[in-house]
Amino acid sequence: MLTDRRAFLAGVGALAAASAAGAPAKSRHSGRAIAFDGFPIIDARPVGVRTEALFPGRGEALLNAWRTRQFEYTWLRTLSGTYADFWQITQDALVFAARSLGLPLDAAARDELMQTYLELKAWDDVRPALDALRAAGFRLAFLSNFTAHMLDTAVQNSGLQGFFEEHLTTDRVRAFKPAPRVYEMATRAFHMPKENILFCAAAGWDAAGAKAFGYRTFWVNRTKQPAEELGVKADGEGAGLDDLVRFALAR
Repeated sequence: MLTDRRAFLAGVGALAAASAAGAPAKSRHSGRAIAFDGFPIIDARPVGVRTEALFPGRGEALLNAWRTRQFEYTWLRTLSGTYADFWQITQDALVFAARSLGLPLDAAARDELMQTYLELKAWDDVRPALDALRAAGFRLAFLSNFTAHMLDTAVQNSGLQGFFEEHLTTDRVRAFKPAPRVYEMATRAFHMPKENILFCAAAGWDAAGAKAFGYRTFWVNRTKQPAEELGVKADGEGAGLDDLVRFALAR
């Protein structure tokens, strides 16, 4: 296993070096693209850290209630045709979650928790993976519920400018995943058929939604969650972005 990992990292380094030197990447993957959900790239753990700091002993309960309501609101607003962007939904979900738990969330605490979303950075394994994928000729873009501003700040915080094409945020179609018209944005933006696009998800339900739409999908399952029972399975799964690179380069 250690030997395999060293070989993989050596390959990543060689691809990145060739890219930096301006050497053309010789790859059979020309004309292929990867669309990323936000969370395989962006590490959201600081949100939990700050939640616990503000509500000692209750932070985990608040975070879980907040995240659950956050995504429930995206689905409810899509179904009801009452769109609000992900920033607003995230704040509304926080307010509801705190109230449901009887926690005293004043405006200052609310704003501090929301500000955390503008301070997030990439996971440690992201930069070498993006270097390898770009060197192999893949086009890359976010296909995310996040607003463009939320994505921009994460990219800037992480020094990842230049890797991603224009953000495919759900604001463009005023609906959230797993609505098919959200996933469809990538085919139009990349000017490619579904078969040429790999979708990288952080959540099992998102992987299932993309697969049902017709994309090959890879699930970055960092927390080792069970697969959803939605009738479809991701084409690949791994614990990090190095596993995504292996999967993408093998096809």
